[in-house]
Amino acid sequence: MHISSLGSNYGIGTVGQEAFKFVDFLKKTGQHYWQILPLNPTDFNNSPYQSPSVFAGNPLLIDIDELKADGLLYDSDTEGIYFGSNPEQVDFEAVKGYKKELLKRTLSRFQKDNEYMMFEAQNGGWLNDYSLFMALKEHFDGKAWYDWDEDIRKHTKKAIEKYTKELWESIEYYRLEQFLFYKQWDKLKKYANENGVEIIGDIPIYVALDSADVWANSNLFLLDEGYMPKAVAGCPPDLFSKDGQKWGNPLYDWKAIKKTGYLWWINRLKETQKLYDIVRLDHFRGFEAYYEIPYDADTAREGKWQKGPGIDFFNAIKKNVPDIKIIAEDLGHLTPEVYELLEACGFPGMKVLQFAFDPYRDNPYLPYNYPKNCVAYTGTHDNDTLKDWYKNEHNKPFVRDYLNVSEDEWVPAAMIRTILASRADTVIIPIQDYLGYGRRMNTPGTVGPDNWSYRIRCDALNDNLAYHIGHLTKLYKRSAEE
Repeated sequence: MHISSLGSNYGIGTVGQEAFKFVDFLKKTGQHYWQILPLNPTDFNNSPYQSPSVFAGNPLLIDIDELKADGLLYDSDTEGIYFGSNPEQVDFEAVKGYKKELLKRTLSRFQKDNEYMMFEAQNGGWLNDYSLFMALKEHFDGKAWYDWDEDIRKHTKKAIEKYTKELWESIEYYRLEQFLFYKQWDKLKKYANENGVEIIGDIPIYVALDSADVWANSNLFLLDEGYMPKAVAGCPPDLFSKDGQKWGNPLYDWKAIKKTGYLWWINRLKETQKLYDIVRLDHFRGFEAYYEIPYDADTAREGKWQKGPGIDFFNAIKKNVPDIKIIAEDLGHLTPEVYELLEACGFPGMKVLQFAFDPYRDNPYLPYNYPKNCVAYTGTHDNDTLKDWYKNEHNKPFVRDYLNVSEDEWVPAAMIRTILASRADTVIIPIQDYLGYGRRMNTPGTVGPDNWSYRIRCDALNDNLAYHIGHLTKLYKRSAEE
């Protein structure tokens, strides 16, 4: 469950009191892991996988009550604000509308102290680029960085000094915004760890073209002289999409990155360790071979596979970030070479039970085929909930037979028990599946208000649910103690 899906009085889940209560709930039910989505700022479609920075935190997740407790906001500041009307869905437009206005009020009330100075010193590398980038976006009326004036588009030292001086008030706001997010997140993560709960976070393999990351490091991406992508990322046609998927993210120039000793990626993973205990590395197969689509192609059909950095990349990561814990998101079109790379790295891969029920072959996603070194899911944020998946499943008789149930309504509960009983070292269950809800987090390849907006009610995490989860966890010897 992502942070934004928590209940709250302000229209969106935050890293405030409800998050602390959820940690208590996890401890009570014997859980050891809480998996979330990327904590980075979201794009205009509210996706955490397309962010203006892979280092910055999402200001929408900053808790208002915490700011009040710190004396940075008053009750009068939140009077009359519209937070949205549906307690089970984030109204992102409403939240964005009030959140920035409230955070701006904290700027005049905040007094810089040693904690703030230390934050600036420890995060200067990405913080300087991000805060200037966001200030420049405002200055240039929201235009993408490759449409800015030539001097600053090229990220020259002289232009950076000039605009830093001109836009300092706006830059200060974005720096404070990040300080407040990290301060609150550090407090929550420390509480989780002290209570035996580790955070599993998510690193998207690719970054957004219109981001501080590409603007400040354009030499590390396959861009032309006008800073437009020579080719973009995606995946080829498959059973789910006859034309494939054209994601539009710029591709890495792996030769240039290798010459630096993979420094940008090493720094990225080191910074990620401040946020998460364990990292789910998105699109793992892209490190063995990635799908390259011409920038002007109409569909992904025109793409082709190119070799990725392979084991050399991961050897550099292990050498420079030796304590990093990684889960490989190894879903999608896999080849023997991808399996070989996964085995060489030693990372656990992912198994998704919803992919298992093909009665015509011995499917690797069937639980008896799981290796011990894997993380098993009933579904991910990109899948339907179990309830809705089964409604649309074509092989219902095989599913019921495999799970040994006779009634359709028993299937979701039986799937949870089946995956908990599997050999998988770790099992992650989406909160919707435990609650029996039919509302997914995201539908890939679509945009709209339903994506990323799922929330639970504050009273959803009740004693009955806690007893049920705790019982299953102990029954299958998966509690933290066992």
